[in-house]
Amino acid sequence: MSSTDPTAVSGRPVARLGRESINLPNLITISRFVLSLVLFALIDVGGYWRTATALFIFAASTDWLDGYLARKYGQVTTLGRILDPFVDKIIVGGTFLFLLEKNGSPEPGAAVGSGITAWMVITVIGREMFVSSLRGFLEQQGKDFSASFSGKAKMALQCGAVSASLLSMSPHVQWPWLVPVRDVLLWLAVAVTVWSGAVYVVRAVRLLRQP
Repeated sequence: MSSTDPTAVSGRPVARLGRESINLPNLITISRFVLSLVLFALIDVGGYWRTATALFIFAASTDWLDGYLARKYGQVTTLGRILDPFVDKIIVGGTFLFLLEKNGSPEPGAAVGSGITAWMVITVIGREMFVSSLRGFLEQQGKDFSASFSGKAKMALQCGAVSASLLSMSPHVQWPWLVPVRDVLLWLAVAVTVWSGAVYVVRAVRLLRQP
């Protein structure tokens, strides 16, 4: 297997597309995608903010499960390597987009909107598109460009910020500290998103300089 084989990363082969791609880890990933569509519908309709918050937390927090099962049972596939990060980005990026639409139109009885601005959405989605393109290019060269601590910290903060934003839209949740905490989490998430992108750029440059 050549070093540029897209089905190998750091010498670890993965199964090509085929019947072996229909396995439990990939079915979990697909189910998370379906949950994201339900989540977007709940946000769009409005009025189900606590349910949407719980659904988002569940869909985002089970991110580790499909990858863990795939590695544990030797079921890493090309389809899984494509779907897993794609679904992660759909869940977080899509929720940011739908909440942006709600920022100027708070729920009746709620004091504020989502707190998410266009610049936040551009930063989050732009970073994901750039790093995904960078990862694809480097892995085609046989380089290991797997997730780092900065990427995991970014994901955790984004999930915390989105959860707080969803909950703050509910007229039934009137905690006085929720909106200030939400705003701090949102801006922290944006800052760490930028920092994480810079970390990946530095790492990519170092990898490209290697023979």
